[in-house]
Amino acid sequence: MQTRIAAAAAAKKDDMTMTAKTANNPIAIIAITKNGIGIARRIKARLPEAEVYVPAKHSDSGADINWFSEPSTQLVANLFRSHGALVCIFSLGAVIRMVAPHLGDKKSDPAVVVIDDRATHVISALSGHLGGANALARLLASVLGARPVITTAADVNETIAVDLVGREFGWTIENFENVTRVSAMMVNEEKIALYQDAGERNWWAAGAAVTLPKNVVVVDGMERIMSDEFKAALVITDRAVPAEVAAKSVIYRPKSLVVGIGLHWDTGRDTIESGVQEVFKSHGLSTASIRNIASVNRGAPVKGLDEFAAQHGLPVEVYKKADLARVEVPNPSEAVKKFEGTASVSEAASLLSSRGVLVVPKQKFPPNLTVAVCRVADDDNDDKSG
Repeated sequence: MQTRIAAAAAAKKDDMTMTAKTANNPIAIIAITKNGIGIARRIKARLPEAEVYVPAKHSDSGADINWFSEPSTQLVANLFRSHGALVCIFSLGAVIRMVAPHLGDKKSDPAVVVIDDRATHVISALSGHLGGANALARLLASVLGARPVITTAADVNETIAVDLVGREFGWTIENFENVTRVSAMMVNEEKIALYQDAGERNWWAAGAAVTLPKNVVVVDGMERIMSDEFKAALVITDRAVPAEVAAKSVIYRPKSLVVGIGLHWDTGRDTIESGVQEVFKSHGLSTASIRNIASVNRGAPVKGLDEFAAQHGLPVEVYKKADLARVEVPNPSEAVKKFEGTASVSEAASLLSSRGVLVVPKQKFPPNLTVAVCRVADDDNDDKSG
């Protein structure tokens, strides 16, 4: 259960999260009264990247505001489609009527936050979790000295928000269809198992010294999840999950694996794709947990490698041959050393990038591809076994 320490840590995390989100998901602030203009400017002073929109009839020629002349309903409709968050400084009822025709689902709708004309309350009105409205409401309330109004069950009950676990670390949910059911069980304090063998260990409190909710029990193996003792489970892993476990769980994929790739100039994207997929399938690993690709710096981009990385949205880290040559690996190759100037590319690059442990040693795919996989070092995780 969260404590006051955890609440303070959450507020700090909200600040960091919203600052990061606004870079690619701009915030639009809409004010329609003179009081609202003042509130909007206070917010913009804290979030300078936010865009402020005010009816032209209130114009004071300030360059910090977009003075609009179209109907407010039309403006809100346009901003709903183009922005990551809307902050509406007018009545909740009016906001509901404006956004209602444009609602899609909680995975795509922007955050909507409503602030009254005196900045007394900051209401998280839409997309509280996935859209970030709860975090934004708390942040704006702290800026304005207002009271945040949060109504999502996980927040008011101070328990785990199932759809947000590990989000600040870039984790993804593999089976989103189970989120609603498991969330209900979490809020109703049904007994839920927690299994984790990869990823950051401080996810539930962002480093605060707190305990898990009393209905969540840490288990040391996935097989325990199948017990009738547990109604559901949270599974945090980069490994394959048995179907019977997945059926009653929400599966989170942390970015915990680095794929080292050794290749020639002419190694194609399809060859790399086939090799990586085969390695992950045969070793029971999830490609959703790949953090990045690592390889040798050849002085110029390798087309096949760049195409593979772009296809999967993965960053590529490359290292000088001299740096790779200093890495101790279990499977050095004299032939590779003769032609590359280092006895290892795939194993050495993945070890250097991850600073972790090798979980899949070098796998060869003729004529010119090698693949190795390392698990990222986690200072909070003493278990680095493969």
